[in-house]
Amino acid sequence: MTRLVLPIVAGLVLGGIVHLVAVLILPYYAEQDAYARLSAIGSVNAVAQMDDPSAFGAVLPDTDPAFISAVCLYDLGDGPLKVRVPTTADYTSVSFYTRFGLAFYAINDRSAGRRVIELDLMNPTQKAAMPENADVTAADRLVVESPSDEGIVLIRALVRERSAREAVRAHMSAASCGPAS
Repeated sequence: MTRLVLPIVAGLVLGGIVHLVAVLILPYYAEQDAYARLSAIGSVNAVAQMDDPSAFGAVLPDTDPAFISAVCLYDLGDGPLKVRVPTTADYTSVSFYTRFGLAFYAINDRSAGRRVIELDLMNPTQKAAMPENADVTAADRLVVESPSDEGIVLIRALVRERSAREAVRAHMSAASCGPAS
């Protein structure tokens, strides 16, 4: 009996390790990941609004129809970006993801406490090159450090009533994601 226990336990442990490695490496080999799907609707360093989910699907799976969504695919190779998102009356959020879908920062209108969420997005090298004087590192300037040069900024705004959907969409069209000047 003990001769069977060791091979069974070893097989289960090895199977668990193989499963874990496969799950962790899959995002790097997927051809139709979120970045690839979103690149079909917008260009790099520009905000593009996503279509509402329908019965035939959505750009991203499990998209909540109660939200208006917009996306900015970013590339920090040419320099830092300035992300500006006007808040709505109900709820607005901005989430940051790496090229492979790893979430690294999120903020909403409640925590920003302003009518416009304004952030500077940069990689570690660009952040280290920032001058350290008081004018540049003021408390009202929010700097987000991206772990990679490419990624996704997902902007979402809640639509409380169906009749307000187009007004919220028009309001969200003022969002921008472009080179910091």
